[in-house]
Amino acid sequence: MQGGELAKTLRMQDISMEFPGVRALDRVSFTVESGKVVSLLGENGAGKSTLLKILYGDYHPTSGKMLIDEQETAFHSPHEALQSGVSVIYQERQLVQNLTVADNVFLGHPPQTLSFIKTRDLYRATQLIIDEFGLPFKADDKVWKLSVAHQQMVEIMKAYNRKIDIIAFDEPTASLTETEIQKLFEIIRKLKTDGKIVLYVSHRLKEIFEICDEVVVLKDGQLVNKLPLDGTSEDALVRMMVGRDLKDIFQQLEHAPAFGEVILEVRNLSNDRVSNVSFALREGEILGFSGLVGSGRTELMQSIFGADRYSGGEILLEGKPVRINFPSDAIRLGIGLCPEDRKLQGIIPIRSLRDNIVVTMQRQLAWLGIFIHRTKERAVALEQVKNLDIRASGVEQPIMYLSGGNQQKSIVARWLARKPRVLILDEPTKGIDVGAKAEIYKLVCGLARQGIGIIVVSSELPEIIGLCDRILVMKDGRICGELLKGEATEEKALSYALLK
Repeated sequence: MQGGELAKTLRMQDISMEFPGVRALDRVSFTVESGKVVSLLGENGAGKSTLLKILYGDYHPTSGKMLIDEQETAFHSPHEALQSGVSVIYQERQLVQNLTVADNVFLGHPPQTLSFIKTRDLYRATQLIIDEFGLPFKADDKVWKLSVAHQQMVEIMKAYNRKIDIIAFDEPTASLTETEIQKLFEIIRKLKTDGKIVLYVSHRLKEIFEICDEVVVLKDGQLVNKLPLDGTSEDALVRMMVGRDLKDIFQQLEHAPAFGEVILEVRNLSNDRVSNVSFALREGEILGFSGLVGSGRTELMQSIFGADRYSGGEILLEGKPVRINFPSDAIRLGIGLCPEDRKLQGIIPIRSLRDNIVVTMQRQLAWLGIFIHRTKERAVALEQVKNLDIRASGVEQPIMYLSGGNQQKSIVARWLARKPRVLILDEPTKGIDVGAKAEIYKLVCGLARQGIGIIVVSSELPEIIGLCDRILVMKDGRICGELLKGEATEEKALSYALLK
């Protein structure tokens, strides 16, 4: 790149990337022009993340080359990429938690005179960016005190503050509210207007159509197509990725032919975030909870699981009142919860797949109830890996290296090993691709056919409508509507969430 000039083109030419036994990318070629927002789209394992890591200097391709303004470029580290005006914002936040927002935003290049940091200028400049983003925190707030969504916005502010020509977003909205998503889109549109090159990775097709100009579709490490989004449909993109439509995926699901007795009943449950919530769940039923962010869905599920206390109401299991004060009470009673934030609350990233599956069963599997029994643990883990088709190199592989879909199935496996009566799935397909979603849907229906009562919380209306037998819509901590499978539409669900 010429000093002081914006990059006009980014070109990947015949990029291949091989790992031991795996060809992650196979001669991928495409060009991105300045002033365009281009989506990288594909299932987990399609090669999107590998391309971003090559762009950012984390990986070096086995063959092929990257050209910026037709000049061959190869970064040896992310630091070198940043120095050249290239930034990648990964889904996993890269913040120093015990520093302030300002310290993180200017990390590595604070305003200074000689060797002294100009603290007043640091906080003033950061506050200007915060105000421009319309965010509710301050420049001197410690990052660890911020919500997950606000930490993600700090990560974006870091890149925005640098002299960046090429910027890539990897699942940037996974932890953001709708208001924050729209604020992010305003920033991306400004980057586009300023002539930046923007790459955008997301599994949310609605977002891609809202913010992107073009899409690069990848499958199994190969380029399927690069095309403008204008005139393209969601179904067409799904067919390119997985070979079938979303409607086909839902139509092929096998639900339980009939429901059994009421297995879980909640009566007038209340706490700080929910008020007088009542519902019943039957054996074999998939009960969906819909509503806008902040409607109280997650807080309700956490109360049922004992992670949050409830101040009023009661919970009945198979007709008998039970008191659930802690998650251990719920687990003992046969209730499992797959939490909304898989990475922070679901998996133990540095531990093995085996450890993650058996973590709630260690007392039962221990020798004499005290000593770890590796053989039993391994047998349980292997059985669940086989039953759920979890794709890993082995049960000792660290779970952090599995795809999002396989991590999600591993959390489900944790509960299935305990043979639960009720399984709560909070945003079960968050951050995973269409193909992995289809596998999760089939798994959920299979569990329901076994008589397990399933609760699904999801922000994706097509998912709730296509998967669930009955839908309860929440607003302001209350249930404001109920829809049966045959009558449910996105319009009806939204009307309850917004108007009732």
